Amino acid sequence: MMKYLTFGISISFISWMVGMILNSILVKTGYYEKLSNLNFIESKHTNNKIGIRYFKWVVKNTFFKFFNQKIKLENKNVELTEIRKEMTIAEISHLIGFIFVTFFAVYKSFTHNLLFGLVIMLVNTLMNLYPSLLQQENKRRIDQLIKRQQKTVANTL
Repeated sequence: MMKYLTFGISISFISWMVGMILNSILVKTGYYEKLSNLNFIESKHTNNKIGIRYFKWVVKNTFFKFFNQKIKLENKNVELTEIRKEMTIAEISHLIGFIFVTFFAVYKSFTHNLLFGLVIMLVNTLMNLYPSLLQQENKRRIDQLIKRQQKTVANTL
């Protein structure tokens, strides 16, 4: 069991690099604009039901908070569209990583045993799918701030 868990964590870390590399290629395509507006779960209630709120707490209060320093709202002078762009990069990189690891999990399920594949998918869900869903939730919040900011600017003109 420990071997399965270790392999799942290792392949998920590797998938982050694969996701960043493939994302840097995808960003140069016209298809990327469609990807940047993905929204798997639109309901905040559903996000809370699946535990995104707890996952957010873990990210904010553990060493994970140091991973992507470009995605921070520390003051009001920050450019929201730039933060949204960085969130999109993180989201799509994690989605690519999720798909990458899913292939390994399916392969290991058939070549070794089902438990191996399930453990890999559990780790993959926590290390790739949940971060992507969290970025989608954060992008929705950023989009609301951007709309509010645009309204304020329009009203002052």
